[in-house]
Amino acid sequence: MNNQLFDRFAGFCAVLAGILGFLYSIAFVVLQSELLSGLFLLLGGLLTTAALTALYGRLREAHPLFALWGLLLGVAGALGSAIHGGYDLAVSINPPASPPVELPNPIDPRGLLTFGVAGIALFIIAWLIMQSGVFSKGLGYLGYLLAILLVVLYLGRLIVLAPTNPVILVPALLVGFLVNPAWYIWLGIALWRGGRA
Repeated sequence: MNNQLFDRFAGFCAVLAGILGFLYSIAFVVLQSELLSGLFLLLGGLLTTAALTALYGRLREAHPLFALWGLLLGVAGALGSAIHGGYDLAVSINPPASPPVELPNPIDPRGLLTFGVAGIALFIIAWLIMQSGVFSKGLGYLGYLLAILLVVLYLGRLIVLAPTNPVILVPALLVGFLVNPAWYIWLGIALWRGGRA
């Protein structure tokens, strides 16, 4: 009974994380609001930890150590995202007296945690979804796509740097406006219903 209650809570959190991911993209790309994008990134990262914990509870039967590894990497990525958002939010609310030097975020350089580690975690989770049969294989395939796009996005931000370069722009738009929100909302519905959706 307690697992079912947590699954519903985590499902709600996953849906909210998907919505916040979409709102983050709007705030970052369209509105160019550091305040809103930081807030949405912070909240989305925190909510994601509940969804990942519920996933671990469901997927650990298939491969316990891979499920634990996926959980640990996923939580590291989600907390890195939350910290990155918190840093951006703090700078937005109280900007430094002198303009900051354009350096990578010291906690999440070029999205190492937010994109790179989270992508690796999602690849493991997608593989576990495919192996376990607990969730729809479609969710697993979408998870693979999201994982690949996140890693490509991290590598693009690490190597290319220019946000308008198609190597960064195309994956960023796909992740932010479509694949990430779709995956988390689908996951949330599946968790809320207790299995396949």
